[in-house]
Amino acid sequence: MSASPLDVVYADGSDPERMHNLYTQLYNQAVFEVLEETRGKGDAVLFARSATAGGQQMPVHWGGDNTSSFPSMAETLRGGLSLALSGFGFWSHDIGGFEGTPDPAVFKRWVQFGLLSSHSRFHGSSSYRVPWAFDEEAVDVTRIFTELKLRLMPYLYAAGLEASARGIPVMRPMPLAFPDDPTAAYCDRQYMLGADLLVAPVFSASGEVEYWLPAGSWTNWFTGEVVTGGVWRREQHGFDTLPLWVREGAVLPLSTRTDRPDHDYHEALEFRAFPGSAGAGARSVVVTAPDGRAVTYDVAYAADGTVSSVG
Repeated sequence: MSASPLDVVYADGSDPERMHNLYTQLYNQAVFEVLEETRGKGDAVLFARSATAGGQQMPVHWGGDNTSSFPSMAETLRGGLSLALSGFGFWSHDIGGFEGTPDPAVFKRWVQFGLLSSHSRFHGSSSYRVPWAFDEEAVDVTRIFTELKLRLMPYLYAAGLEASARGIPVMRPMPLAFPDDPTAAYCDRQYMLGADLLVAPVFSASGEVEYWLPAGSWTNWFTGEVVTGGVWRREQHGFDTLPLWVREGAVLPLSTRTDRPDHDYHEALEFRAFPGSAGAGARSVVVTAPDGRAVTYDVAYAADGTVSSVG
């Protein structure tokens, strides 16, 4: 629901200027309350495309009616990062774009971006967004990144809880994650997914992508390559990868299950450590399952990242 026009007359005499932004809040709140009545408190998710201050209490919001193109995909990220800086912890977008039909390249790149977002939805206006409608490779790309997201669920769930408790968004703009890095302020084509994963979606048909890797040691998720940051990087990627880097010092809780996102993470849990220049060490990691059961794990790891013990 969009903001209301200024030339309307409300039955209760409400001021149209005051209601211009408040109307969408009241509209979303009414829908959210119905969802809570139906699903139960704590299990309501509202997909809304407009909001005002306070709308973040009724997640999730998405980017609205974008087009099925690379420029619109990049605009979607910029809009979402702006929303995150405005206090919204969760935001989403239509994988493949809403208006028009994406070509296979746009769809596959948007699948990567969409499945490395807090919430993922395939949706379009006049054409289907199922991967098999494009080509066989689109099915493979969807499988790869769906399974990646399912593996990351304990980590992403913790980021979601932090967003709810502290207001820190799941998809974090670079200047929020690196406030002392002046270059980060200009990086609107990449983001941090939680505290420890850097994602740079590919917005080109050629697969070329340029992004900023902040100072520190970073590990490539796909290859295991370790590099030193504080540099711009330009790379070319096939549809099965994109720039996805893990920050030094991270100990990621991962699920060994890829069949569903909502299960007991404690029964299907493994850890990966990324020590960087610090070498061997230990870190306490709190893992909370969807049923609310939280457990603190003391993870010790060697200099090569091998986890030596979990207590």
